Amino acid sequence: MTMMPESLSFAILAGFPPLTGLYAAFIMGLITSIFGGRPGLISGGAGATVVVLIALMKSNGLEYVFAAVALAGILQILIGVFKLGKFIRLVPQPVMYGFVNGLAIIIFMAQLEQFKTIVNGQLVWLSGTPLLIMGSLVALTIAIVVLFPKLTKAVPASLVAIIVVFLIVLGFGIDTKTVKDIASVSGGFPPFHIPNIPLNLETLTIIFPYALIMAAVGLTEGLLTLSLVDEITDTRGNSNRECIAQGSANILNGFFFGMGGCPMIAQTLVNLSAGARARLSGIIASLTILIIILFGAPVIGLLPMAALTGVMIMVAIGTFEWVSLKVFNKMPKKDVFVGIVVAGITVLLHNLALAVLIGVIISALVFAWESAKRIRARKHLDENGTKHYVIYGPLFFGSISNFIEKFDVYGDPNEVIIDFKDSKVTDMSAIDALNKLTERYNKAGKNLRLKNLSRACKRLLKNAAEVIHVNIMDDTAKPE
Repeated sequence: MTMMPESLSFAILAGFPPLTGLYAAFIMGLITSIFGGRPGLISGGAGATVVVLIALMKSNGLEYVFAAVALAGILQILIGVFKLGKFIRLVPQPVMYGFVNGLAIIIFMAQLEQFKTIVNGQLVWLSGTPLLIMGSLVALTIAIVVLFPKLTKAVPASLVAIIVVFLIVLGFGIDTKTVKDIASVSGGFPPFHIPNIPLNLETLTIIFPYALIMAAVGLTEGLLTLSLVDEITDTRGNSNRECIAQGSANILNGFFFGMGGCPMIAQTLVNLSAGARARLSGIIASLTILIIILFGAPVIGLLPMAALTGVMIMVAIGTFEWVSLKVFNKMPKKDVFVGIVVAGITVLLHNLALAVLIGVIISALVFAWESAKRIRARKHLDENGTKHYVIYGPLFFGSISNFIEKFDVYGDPNEVIIDFKDSKVTDMSAIDALNKLTERYNKAGKNLRLKNLSRACKRLLKNAAEVIHVNIMDDTAKPE
């Protein structure tokens, strides 16, 4: 009952047929409950993954969405098979803050569309009695969601709010927008459907970015939820098995008219608080949703949109990372900038895939810039007149300019040693810089030698021996 309102609302938010949300809740819930890596974990048509696909839906349509969902499933299975789930952690926290906050703002702004109607072929804001009715019902829904948990948490507040508003509208015959005014929800068992798209490279370039971000977002949400359940139940789940189960469910979604999804934290907590610790709870939940799809469509169609709007406004408020505002002044400025950029792109372009990619790229570039500034060199002459440069910090493509500037080729003595005991040669740009520096000293009639290279650094230089010329002192390599 907590999965259905969210799955329905997010499907409508994304412009999908409402049934795709219910099908996703059924398929995700059933497959992950049976085969997932964590008993008690509940999956469904979650908003985090669905919002990623809004831009694709607007630009290319539903068939491309199904293809992207299936491809995301394939990527998730590969991540699970090759045990790559740990690399999801490479998404920096500021990017996650920006992503989640942007998602919350999109969800909230989308609810404002329910306060509009079509007049003479144009979309205009509600006014007069219709606006008063819509506003009052939304306010009532929000009030119930906020206040009802203070009475009891045995029943989900969002479900109580929807039922109360539904009965008020039905009992008093109030004329307001319902789910059936948006789209039909009558349906049968999820139909098999191959996405009707061209099978070529152009299609792949369109859907792959969305599929990649959906897979990453789904696994991030999933593995965070799995860790939370592990902590609550004092047991240990299998993250790679969960990746494979999620991927399998999303592939089925792509071919059985579902909008895809991932584990849902709120629904999982409701499940655990009810005492569920095994797989049967999730199986029963998904089968119940299928029964409602098959036999309860007429009732779902009568649900007031005001009730779903109120629930989604509270979902938006709950989704927003308010803690990010509390630590705003304490975070490094670069992290604040990244978070704002990700949230801004998300809100302005409604493209979470692009926002997350840009956020990760900016974070990587900022990290490279900060690391490049850490390159240092301490210089001294020994009793033999040999000049030593002791290098501190990583030598890579971003730091080679600062590295080269530290050497006085023409002012140095004939023997020069670069000591890498507190540094590492990390890439081909660094190797090329050492090669060019060696050539400059050779042209000046001087000898440059490298000392205290790690085993990994020596391997890099050995592999590039055909194209570079450097002098490595015969010392014991330091550890990796």
